[in-house]
Amino acid sequence: MSTNKGGGGGKKKKEVKKETKLGMGYKKDDNFGEWYSEVVVNSEMIEYYDISGCYILRPWAMEIWELLKEFFDAEIKKLKLKPYYFPLFVTENVLQKEKDHIEGFAPEVAWVTKSGKSDLEAPIAIRPTSETVMYPYFSKWIRSHRDLPLKCNQWCNVVRWEFSNPTPFIRSREFLWQEGHTVFATKEEADEEVLQILELYRRIYEEFLAVPVSKGRKSEMEKFAGGLYTTSVEAFIPNTGRGIQGATSHCLGQNFAKMFDITFENEKGERSMVWQNSWAYTTRSIGVMIMTHGDDKGLVLPPKVAPIQVIVIPVPFKDADTTAIKGACESAVYTLNEAGIRADLDARENYSPGWKYSQWEMKGVPLRIEIGPKDLANKQVRIVRRDNGTKVDIPSTDLVEQVRVLLDGIQANLLETAKAKRDACIVSISTWDEFIAALNDKKLILAPWCDEEEVEKDVKARTKGELGAAKTLCTPFDQPDLPSGTVCFASGKPAQKWSFWGRSY
Repeated sequence: MSTNKGGGGGKKKKEVKKETKLGMGYKKDDNFGEWYSEVVVNSEMIEYYDISGCYILRPWAMEIWELLKEFFDAEIKKLKLKPYYFPLFVTENVLQKEKDHIEGFAPEVAWVTKSGKSDLEAPIAIRPTSETVMYPYFSKWIRSHRDLPLKCNQWCNVVRWEFSNPTPFIRSREFLWQEGHTVFATKEEADEEVLQILELYRRIYEEFLAVPVSKGRKSEMEKFAGGLYTTSVEAFIPNTGRGIQGATSHCLGQNFAKMFDITFENEKGERSMVWQNSWAYTTRSIGVMIMTHGDDKGLVLPPKVAPIQVIVIPVPFKDADTTAIKGACESAVYTLNEAGIRADLDARENYSPGWKYSQWEMKGVPLRIEIGPKDLANKQVRIVRRDNGTKVDIPSTDLVEQVRVLLDGIQANLLETAKAKRDACIVSISTWDEFIAALNDKKLILAPWCDEEEVEKDVKARTKGELGAAKTLCTPFDQPDLPSGTVCFASGKPAQKWSFWGRSY
């Protein structure tokens, strides 16, 4: 395979990380980049691969993705989405058909140019997204208003090759996602679905990953290439002062319908152009969760997505009845599993209890249950929370009820804590000087804006530097009051809206 701007082999030596060791060498507040790299490897979520920007997703990451998929798949099936799978490859002439769209992706498209030692007659692209892969067939399948709406979703991988700073989950050359593609007779139906899907994305982040997000609309400059408008959920990482796009729901309008001749005969017998949407979220969501909740001990997993919610560890002191302790641990795991709680037993005898505590803390398991001779005698267990380290002894008879309460408490606390940290970073400004000060202070900036593309380009140009330029993140749907006479922070023209600005991933 070759790419339009060369391969990534030159950077691979720099990317290969050291062997996994227990414990963290970096602190989150001291060196965020190295801390993050260490967490994703030491927690056994990813393994670095010998092609830069490509990563092996290990079970600890894939099980989280599967839990998110289980929720989302069930929700979109309620909306009558059907599962499809389209090929990975797309011909050059089809990819080039929608000009604005391909220009938006051109630097990232990877091309296959050879088969064995022979050159292909024409290069074949690997999908960076599937609009141009799918829509020639939508044109074929849709003839009448009775064929609408057409709603398809696929869970797959995509490849986007060109970037300079690969980061596991956040920015990788190949990643997993779902991509929904829907076709409607009217704009009203398309508009309604855009927001239905965006709300599901909000729920993924806030209800499952415990990450606060803002729902809003992208600027014309930042919208999906070739689309009518783009909505998104935006997260913010206080440690780096960067926004991060969590997921997008696009109304494509009728642009692709024109390019691919997707029309239908309406009830009056006239030919009409369809309205289309596309929307996606990716394994980037896992990286956002890690960055938001992780600490100096490693991962901190919200209970709803933790592959193991409770780890049970026997603590046999000298002369203790190890058989009885192990039996009590097995009984606790069985009871919790029967109640639908994901629990497991760490009965390894070649590691001390203390070593096991550290390892499971590194992996972010929400609750740890310890059972030793004293606990056995008192018919109790000791429970330790991962999020705040609180320890509590509870009677074995109350195990399921108390564990449920604690897991719910951890889930709520993680979101509450993350929201407080995020909200503390939001600064409303009204002048350019205030904007620059807030940007340098790693803030999420809410600013009055004239909504002109040239002004956004100018802000990008004026803030360009080592840390990257500032840009609009989104215009939040939840708009503060905009008093009459308010002017744009960057141009001095009348402000049209409040928008979030900042540096981003």
